[in-house]
Amino acid sequence: MAKNSRQMNGKSNLGLIVGFVLLWNSGFIGAEYGLPYTGPFTLLFYRYIALASLLCIYLLLAKQLQWTGWKNVWPQLLNGALAHGVWLGCVLIAIDYGVPAGIVALVVALQPLATGALSGLVTGESTPWNRWLGLFIGFAGVAIPVLFRVDFDNAEEVFAWLIPLGSVVAITIATLFQRRLNLEKDYEPMHGGLSLFYQSIATVFAVALPAIFLERLEVQWNLAFILSMSWLIMAVSLGAYSLMWVLIHRIDATRVAALFYLGPPVTMVMAWIAFGDEVEAVDLIGLSLVMLGVILTYMKYPFRRRQTTD
Repeated sequence: MAKNSRQMNGKSNLGLIVGFVLLWNSGFIGAEYGLPYTGPFTLLFYRYIALASLLCIYLLLAKQLQWTGWKNVWPQLLNGALAHGVWLGCVLIAIDYGVPAGIVALVVALQPLATGALSGLVTGESTPWNRWLGLFIGFAGVAIPVLFRVDFDNAEEVFAWLIPLGSVVAITIATLFQRRLNLEKDYEPMHGGLSLFYQSIATVFAVALPAIFLERLEVQWNLAFILSMSWLIMAVSLGAYSLMWVLIHRIDATRVAALFYLGPPVTMVMAWIAFGDEVEAVDLIGLSLVMLGVILTYMKYPFRRRQTTD
């Protein structure tokens, strides 16, 4: 019976993992479907207003909507502005300029490498050489497909291909900031639903000004846009996020974090199916280097203590 139970749990976890990976990375594809009908900031504005409203209703019904004090709330607002507003803003602007979704996902994959290399600044520990090497190799993996694709005589195109780096910077700062908070003894983590609610509100305010004054909140309301927006809200923001928390409770958080490394290859396949984006040889080379960088970053090397004589 115990063996059958473990097998069922294993299959259940595998199903959750596959569902999470597919739903999470479908966000790149859903955004590309919706962007022809509105601007990047306007898409985020309406998406997160709807998400915050749904979360507010849920939290009210569950009697979990509460103000836990400015000390606990402001970090969630900052993380929301960075990890949702700036991160997704840069992703959508790049896709809107015509950068392939798979390449955007590849650039964003630098985030865990940058976080691993810079985490010593937060913990006060020295950063192992393998993390720096992993970061440099991962950066090379991103640079190769970009250098072979971009037209350096076109300043606007060069700018578009560099925009995803803003996503890397923003979410790396947010991640390091959260790690710093976790190290504080009196820090009390906020539960997932309430945290996402405050982060959604912060995202709305972060994108409001450019959405209103640059894009005038203009939207071509049609079935394609409504379906795209519905998918981004229900499947990605709520579905994938909920699956992530279920997985964190079932398996350790480190293994869940590792699932994000599947983003570039999964997104490339999705973009090929949805839009016919070609996966070139340089893309595969870059992808391989990024994966090598990830392996080096998280590989643990034996540490030999110095022998002392009395």
